[in-house]
Formats: sequence, C-alpha cells, structure tokens
Amino acid sequence: MAPVHGRGFAQSWWGQAWLKALEDSALDLQQLKAGRRLARAGAVGAVSVRPGRVTAVVEDRGGARHRADVLLQRLTEEEWDRFLGMAVERAGHIAALLDREMPPHLVEDAAAAGVELLPGIGDLEPRCGCDAWDHCAHTAALCYQLARLLDQDPFVLLLMRGRGERELLDELQVRSVASAAAGTGFEDADPGSASGIDLDPSTATGTGTATGTQAGPPPNGVDAAEAFAVGSILPPLPSVPPLPSEAGRVPSLDTETEPPPGTDVAALEFLGARAAAEAHRMLTEALTPGHELRAPEAGLTPEQDAVRLAAGASGPEPWIAARLADGSGRDREGLAAAVLAWEHGGAAGLSVLEEEWSPDAETAARARTAVEAAWDAGERPPLRAARNRWTATGAGAQIRLGRDGRWWPYRKDRGRWLPAGPPAHDPAAALSAAVGDE
Repeated sequence: MAPVHGRGFAQSWWGQAWLKALEDSALDLQQLKAGRRLARAGAVGAVSVRPGRVTAVVEDRGGARHRADVLLQRLTEEEWDRFLGMAVERAGHIAALLDREMPPHLVEDAAAAGVELLPGIGDLEPRCGCDAWDHCAHTAALCYQLARLLDQDPFVLLLMRGRGERELLDELQVRSVASAAAGTGFEDADPGSASGIDLDPSTATGTGTATGTQAGPPPNGVDAAEAFAVGSILPPLPSVPPLPSEAGRVPSLDTETEPPPGTDVAALEFLGARAAAEAHRMLTEALTPGHELRAPEAGLTPEQDAVRLAAGASGPEPWIAARLADGSGRDREGLAAAVLAWEHGGAAGLSVLEEEWSPDAETAARARTAVEAAWDAGERPPLRAARNRWTATGAGAQIRLGRDGRWWPYRKDRGRWLPAGPPAHDPAAALSAAVGDE
C-alpha cells in the first residue's frame, strides 16, 4: 500500500478499536511511534492474512528487513457456531457485512453470545525477526498497516479469527435455508413485534390473521434491505470435477466433403488445437487454490492474441509464423521478441516491451528509492535513467519499471532490447537476470 500522508491509519470505528488494542498493550511507546513512521513511509511489504496470523516483511530505517508476525487467537468451533446462529437471527448483520461494514450492534450481539470479535488488551501477540520480546517498530508498523486493510474490509478480521468470507457466507446460506425450512424466520430487534417470514401462504386467512397454532398479530415481515441481503448469499458450490490430464484432441477436418472456397483447413486445425490448449490452461488456473483472489484478465486485442497464439505453439510451421507475425503487426524478429515478452509476463510483459512511459512524480520517487535501497553502499552499478527504463552503462543490460511497480529485465542482443526473464519486485534481482548472473 502507498505511504500515508496527512490522515490517520484507521477511519472506521473497528479499525480504531484494533489500534487501541495495540496501543493499550505495547509497553514501549517509542516503538509505537517508530512503527507509525515506518508505516507512513511505506516500509511495510505485502501483507499476508490467514487464520490466526498476519505477516509482512518490514524494512527499518537502516535498510534491514525483518519478517514481522502478529498473532490473534482464532475462535473455537463452538464460538463460530454461536456467532453464525446470532447472524442468521439478525439479517441486518449479514447486510452490514456484505456492505463491508461492522456496525457496533453486530459486535455487541456477538459479545452477548460469548464471542469477542475485536481484540482486547494483550490479544495481539507480536513475533519479529529482530528478536524483540514485545511489540517492536516492525510489528507495530504491521498493525498500523492492517488497520487500513480493516477499514476497507472487516472480513479481514473474521479471516484472522478463523473463517474466510466465502466460507462464512456459505455457512450462513446453509443455516438460513435450514431456519426457513423450520419456520423460524428472522427475529426483530424489538421483542414486542413479530417480523418472521411466513413461507407458507396457506397459514394465513384472507383477513390477514394467523390460523392453526399461530397467535398474536399478523407478521410484519422484514425490512427490504435485510431480505435482499439474505437472498444475495449464494448456496455452496458443488464439488469440483477432476482436471483432465491434457488438452483434448481437435476433431479431424479431413472429411470427404470439400471445404467452402477460401477456407484454410490447416489454419483452422491450428486454431482449434490452440483453443483446446488455452481452455486446458484456463481450467487449470481456475482450479488452483487462490484463483478467486486474482484480478480478472482484460480482453486481448487481435495483435496481442496473435502473440499469444505464437507463444503457445511449439515451433509453428513457417507459413503459420508468418501469418501470426503479420496479424500482430510485426516482422518475424519483432514477433520473436514479443513471444519472449509474453512467455515471461503475458499481456503485462508485452506492454512493458512496447510501451515507454514517464512515471509521475510519486512513482518516480518510489522507483528511485527502490533502486537506491537495492544495493549496498558502493555496490550499485552505474545506471542511466530515461523515463521508465534504467540502463546499466556498458553492460548491455536494462531494467524497465512496469505500471504495476515490478521491474522487468532486458538484455541487448544484436542492437535490439529483448526480455531476459520474469519481473521482480527488487531492481537488483531484475538486473542480475538481465546480465545473466544467476
């Protein structure tokens, strides 16, 4: 996340409660101040959140990097059972969570059920590679950064407590269906009013009064927002089918029927084989754990798709390669360079190959800081910066800053800059790949 300037780390009340637990527990206020400075300076790396633990690499002011962990007790199965039962009874809680909100009454109702969602004094247990026994600047910086994540999504806290968003919503759906089948409906905050949903219209008379064993005034229903929130919870997905070991074979187009005039049968067979291979690749990625967290890929232009086809074909026939080069708007050498870029980074790698851009002031400052911190004093090779490209003088090597903040290695070959490997977050690692230093 970008450095913080001119505002607090937590805007939401639950984010502030997280920081209060930190500040009430820490014994050394100077370490908290140092942690705030590190977090504001953007010294906290990518934050990994999983049940019971949050982790990040934090770089201190001296340039040393330490792995920082903060542990939070996970809820027991019994506590989750009470929390889910409470949430199903109050559909407004579900609506709030889906809106990325954690209203105070949700936390209060959970506490009344014996479930503490927010951490209290001493609940945040620090562990750091600097061997500090209490909260140090690194674990404090991580906590301040996590408060920003909690502002955006309270499900981060629930994940630390032991359940991810999809798992929680699936369980709520199952319980909601079971509750409806049992005829329990929803409970209203006002115990004097009835707000259950009568799923069986035959139990009501034409005058709106209850029949059978029901007594009292007719049910008032639920608020529309609450009903809509429950309806948006999807049922559990079915089990995933097994992944085929390889792409399917393309049906033969060699038939007794002559193809229509102008139809290139060989080209159709090539495209069919590539479509099958791409479908198998996409299915493999879709079944990989964590796939749902990745950003969706943007649609490809015809020129990009021609490069993708060339990259996926192992040694295409010369006439196919020529047609793909023409379709990509390149000559044969240009297509070979584009294929290298695609193999190392897909559409993002292709963009870095073709696009030269000028970073804004903030991005440029961040890039300079990363380059200066990547090497020890006196070890950084001479680099000449031009827009988003940093060239090592006399080494035939170059690193390019992508718009995603990663560094891409390039090597000069017969007067042409060619991709030399996959991107790296560290400029030094990218340059090492560019010069061939394993």
